[in-house]
Amino acid sequence: MNRRAFLMSGAAVVLARPVFADAASIIRVLKTPTCGCCTAWVEHVRQAGFEVEAQDVDQDALYAFKDRMQIAPELAGCHTAVVGDYFIEGHVPASDIKRLLAEQPVARGLTVPGMPMSSPGMGGPGAGDAFDTLLVGSDGVTSVFASHS
Repeated sequence: MNRRAFLMSGAAVVLARPVFADAASIIRVLKTPTCGCCTAWVEHVRQAGFEVEAQDVDQDALYAFKDRMQIAPELAGCHTAVVGDYFIEGHVPASDIKRLLAEQPVARGLTVPGMPMSSPGMGGPGAGDAFDTLLVGSDGVTSVFASHS
């Protein structure tokens, strides 16, 4: 599956990499235009040093993209991103993304299912319950990648 391209509204949209940028540091995000926590998460990863290309899409297009990325509904968050060859689903901390890119496990991506109140973009540490970042293996099986309290 080519994760850099997807179909939206009948037109092919290519998530192209800039010529001189480090492709592993560019996060491409699909989100709905009215989601404030998605915007806050984008700012979180920008502050961590990532270049971010955010695209606003309607909810149906976002769900269709999640389906194409084979993100199970129980693993879904409110936005979906791609960095390198991985998906990043929901409010994954930037530190976990950096670790993923450094270690490069054989996997499809990371997810923080739902919208935990203490996750980046949702209020930050101390704002809610502890949460786990899950690694989604190439077979779809999940394991705890990092625990956050």
